[in-house]
Amino acid sequence: MIRVEQSHLPVAALTHPGMAGKKNEDRYAVTAYHLSEENATPALLAVLSDGIGGHRAGEVAAEIAVNQISENLAASDGRLPLASLRESVQAASQGILTHARSDARLQGMGATCAVAWIIGRRLYTATVGDSRIYLVRGQNILQLSTDHTWIQEALDSGLLQPEQVQNHPNAHVIRRFLGSPTPPDVDVRMRLLGGESDTQAEANQGLPLMPDDVLLLCSDGLTDVVTAGEIYSTLRALPIERAAQTLVDLACSRNGSDNITVIAIQVPENFAARQSEPRGSVDVHATRPLPREPFDSGPVKPRRASPVRRVLRALLIVLLAAMITTVLLIGSWLIGERRLPSPTPRATAPAVTLPATQAVPGLNATLPPASQPAVPQISATPGVAASPQPGGATLTPWPTNTPGGYPAP
Repeated sequence: MIRVEQSHLPVAALTHPGMAGKKNEDRYAVTAYHLSEENATPALLAVLSDGIGGHRAGEVAAEIAVNQISENLAASDGRLPLASLRESVQAASQGILTHARSDARLQGMGATCAVAWIIGRRLYTATVGDSRIYLVRGQNILQLSTDHTWIQEALDSGLLQPEQVQNHPNAHVIRRFLGSPTPPDVDVRMRLLGGESDTQAEANQGLPLMPDDVLLLCSDGLTDVVTAGEIYSTLRALPIERAAQTLVDLACSRNGSDNITVIAIQVPENFAARQSEPRGSVDVHATRPLPREPFDSGPVKPRRASPVRRVLRALLIVLLAAMITTVLLIGSWLIGERRLPSPTPRATAPAVTLPATQAVPGLNATLPPASQPAVPQISATPGVAASPQPGGATLTPWPTNTPGGYPAP
């Protein structure tokens, strides 16, 4: 890291303890530098932390968070920004917890954080708690971060409606904070469109900043009493130094009781279309206009999928179902038409009835007296009848083998 005296983007930051006479437990830091001596890519790091714990030294927790996150990220080469963000915020949380355990008077302290890291022209963010990050682009204002609060969870689940949020007794109950015994889940989702999945929102990281964009980090002391529409109007109407002061004054004029901190970052109109970027970085974003969201006088509402996207999704499902049904019907018809013919039975040979055994004339006659050897009695061959010889002579069949050889002729 090579610190520079002037950032490549104009910045204005301001904090105020609020109108309730409390000590200011908010802390912030803005650091401008080049990534390294070898890599002159400009970087701007803005870190805001809101201490929690009241008398339990919330400002100490916020101070630790700002210092550790700033030091760890400034030492990074910027090649793996999301991994660096997660590691730095987790290290800060562990640092707060370790410090609290070393002193009984500090036990129970904690802090939120909102981090915006601009490398060249690309924006990376991380949050824990209810400190917010807004992006103003053209006529739009978007809350890039998600509140980790009981209220936001109730809105997401449908337990509460947006009009029920004001003055709710659980309005300041947060679900994640730095210094908790269980390491907090660092939120690197960047919300740009309604209905985005968490994976899609995380893929928005590295968003290219455009000329005339304005980025705002703020604690809940501002958003408790100033609406998103008022933030947009102020940032669009005034230079960022005056805009920051005007937003704080507006919160104080409404008796804002909490600490109020804002960091505003302006992208000038003559901002280069492409700043130098860390070597090895990959451009996975296409520059595209952000959706326009209407302003309202109440808190920022949870995002919902746009009607057009819902209709297109329903039409796609119906079309796929119709295509599948058509394919099945055609397949069934083709199978029925192309059935194989039944096999032709083979011709069988007619049964052959063998004739009954017939007696051959003369075979059973009594042979002459003993001077002639006896001729054994032979049964006729089945199916063969002896034919009478000319002259009435009788054909005597040749005898079969007998023990002792053939008989004499």
